[in-house]
Amino acid sequence: MQNELDIYVGWDSREPIAYEVAKSTVLKHATIPVRVIPIKLEELVEKGAYTRDIDPLASTEFTYSRFFTPWLAGYKGWALFCDCDFLFFGDVAKLLEYRDETKAVVCVKHDYTPKEGTKMDGKVQTSYPRKNWSSFMLFNCDHPSTRQLTPELINRESGAYLHRMQWAQDDEIGEVPVEWNWLEGWNEKPANGFPNAVHFTNGGPWFKDWQNVDYADEWRAAATAVDPNWKTI
Repeated sequence: MQNELDIYVGWDSREPIAYEVAKSTVLKHATIPVRVIPIKLEELVEKGAYTRDIDPLASTEFTYSRFFTPWLAGYKGWALFCDCDFLFFGDVAKLLEYRDETKAVVCVKHDYTPKEGTKMDGKVQTSYPRKNWSSFMLFNCDHPSTRQLTPELINRESGAYLHRMQWAQDDEIGEVPVEWNWLEGWNEKPANGFPNAVHFTNGGPWFKDWQNVDYADEWRAAATAVDPNWKTI
């Protein structure tokens, strides 16, 4: 089995520093060869691969484009997708332990039901089954169910169908520990050390109104290492 990993990260033109921090902290801790690749909606549109109408409820540019990960990987091997609002403390090599050829996708199976409201830069905070499962997905790109994620299907199907992983059978959805998609403001902090991957799902320190969150100091330090002149938005 492969001993390397391609990681596709959702990229949003409003918050490029978030992507840069996710990328730099993945690479900092990785002990295997890793390629970090941004999924840019504009590029998929230019290729004619992405043709969905604008969704007013979409909180990021990668709300739907994340599901292009297996297609971008050529439907071969294993590939990880994660949102851009992640800060990594763990070695992604450990994720390879959770590969299971009977599974189409592997993720943290959160039971996350936030109250309706707003998040980040005023975007609506919606609640739905399997919320945040699709924010960190280790895809088995060869799997028959995963191979159903063609551009045609992604452009046609509803957000509910895609994000609730209805393209896979329930027993084809594997699980990794919560430490790989630790939801800031929701999950309990570990007694010692750090989660493997902190997810600033409500908003992170690159937003001026989200400075006093867990692991904000660590995120700001990583951002400054990448770009000493970064600014909040």
